[in-house]
Amino acid sequence: MGPVRYRAIGGCRTAERRYNTGVLITISGLPGSGKTTVAQLVARTLDLEHVYAGDIFRKQAEVQGLTLEEYQRRAETDHSIDRALDDQMRSRAKRGNAVLEGRLAAFMAEAAGVKALRVFLDASEAVRAERIAGREGGGKGERLREIQAREASDARRYREIYGVDYHDPTHYDLVLHSDGRSPADLAAEIVEHARRTR
Repeated sequence: MGPVRYRAIGGCRTAERRYNTGVLITISGLPGSGKTTVAQLVARTLDLEHVYAGDIFRKQAEVQGLTLEEYQRRAETDHSIDRALDDQMRSRAKRGNAVLEGRLAAFMAEAAGVKALRVFLDASEAVRAERIAGREGGGKGERLREIQAREASDARRYREIYGVDYHDPTHYDLVLHSDGRSPADLAAEIVEHARRTR
């Protein structure tokens, strides 16, 4: 697996020590790409823990007494929010035997000094908008505008804090396009790749 190229993640350079963690898979992707469903299937198949950065973020918001939307807006200017999430993801990566899901999961594993299979899921905007509308309600046009705004905000924040473009396919070992593919099919490919590269 090639090196992940980035500036500093969570305030530290790539750790030189490599932890022997067993199986660690990171799954990143765009909203609506199917990453949560696929990550759950991969974790179940390989009997690994599924660790979702979004759940950690939501719990942080609850502790602060804020809605998810309010907390996301605060995170745009308060970078300590992202760094607190980073700390938890890096710590969990070091223990291994997990599927880490999150847009920066691959970078957190690298910053922790952990070897991982780094996966990125992509899908067209139209498909992603349709999936999100089906899951959360609302029209496809409305959902498309929302995901475009969210992606722009996240991309800007990640560049400011980490100096990375998490969309860049060179950061990943496996890039899969989920248009027209079932979650089970995608998960099976990831599992096969993980077993082959152990």
